[in-house]
Amino acid sequence: MNSTRTTLLLRATAWGAVVLASLGVLLLYTRPDFLVMVADQVWACF
Repeated sequence: MNSTRTTLLLRATAWGAVVLASLGVLLLYTRPDFLVMVADQVWACF
């Protein structure tokens, strides 16, 4: 029974991390200046 609870807790934590990461990416899209800066840094590598 304890193994099932641990598995459920790990899955819930993983899903929470995925949701938070997705929200973070969506929030960055509201800042176009940041995206331009990142694109400039990526192009500077080449």
